[in-house]
Amino acid sequence: MASERQRAAARRNVRKAAAAAKRKRTIAHLPKRTRTALGKQANKVKRLRAGR
Repeated sequence: MASERQRAAARRNVRKAAAAAKRKRTIAHLPKRTRTALGKQANKVKRLRAGR
């Protein structure tokens, strides 16, 4: 299990990666793990919003 600090850092990294990808369409060039993480994050948000 990751510590709270690690989880916070991971969230920051995903946000940074998302921002960079938006700027220069780098999603295709991101490492597979990062891409997967971004997809999972998006899915989680989608599920939460749909459940309102």
